[in-house]
Amino acid sequence: MRPYTDIITGGWVSRLPQGWVPYVHLARLDRPIGAWLLFLPGLWSILLAHAPAGQTAWLIGLFFIGSFVMRSAGCVVNDMWDRDMDRLVTRTAARPLAAGTVRMRQAAVFLVALLACGLVILLQLDRLAQLLGVASLALVVTYPLAKRVTWWPQLMLGFTFGWGAPMGYAAAAGRLDWAAAALYAAAILWILGYDTIYAHQDREDDALVGVRSTARLFAANTRPFLAACYAATVLLLALAGWLAGLSASFFLALALPAGMLARQVLAIAIDDPGLCLRLFKANRDVGLAVGLAILLGRL
Repeated sequence: MRPYTDIITGGWVSRLPQGWVPYVHLARLDRPIGAWLLFLPGLWSILLAHAPAGQTAWLIGLFFIGSFVMRSAGCVVNDMWDRDMDRLVTRTAARPLAAGTVRMRQAAVFLVALLACGLVILLQLDRLAQLLGVASLALVVTYPLAKRVTWWPQLMLGFTFGWGAPMGYAAAAGRLDWAAAALYAAAILWILGYDTIYAHQDREDDALVGVRSTARLFAANTRPFLAACYAATVLLLALAGWLAGLSASFFLALALPAGMLARQVLAIAIDDPGLCLRLFKANRDVGLAVGLAILLGRL
């Protein structure tokens, strides 16, 4: 049987110059779902802040591009830390640093280039958002270590990937308030849930190499844990909407992402890595549905 991996080698990737392909894989550009998931909390917060239409569109564009750049940078950092462990896990053994198709020095140069692009984008924002952007680097660098010291690396990812919520709100509103805090908490719990699903792809290999995760921690009890995470997510989203003064349309429209999250809870089968990946990817549509609900609540 072919070893399970989520690396994509066909499609548009196969048409690139051969020397580019390892860097596309290193940056996960062949799998943009992670960039989308990084972008979505920022989208929510920009819409929630209700800035003028022109500013809102500009910020959404900046955050979209920035999410692809910084997610790529985060993946490089992650693979630099994890290259030895990645060689021992079926799904990650073909990653460029683990497989040796990119050397550490080349990865470091690539990382500097990505961070330089991120800096250009960051400088387009106001001072508070810039400070939050700089602070996020501490999370980006330390997240890969979490799996070595805690059973809750998915929670650490929640703090990291959810950082767009306070940052986007600060960029659009010029301040932080309780609505932004509730939205950030909702993003953290949403990410904790979906990354637990994602981690079930590697649960057995992680046990062999000593990597900790909430997938291993909860194992057969993942469904009730996931239900609790997603229920709290929806409640915190509702709280953020109430604090921000959104109309009844928001609360009605919130039923759509709530139903989509409930479907994930019902469908999960922790021993089916392909299904876990599909459920994980379905969270892009969940996040877009939340953004739509916020937009409707502002009309």
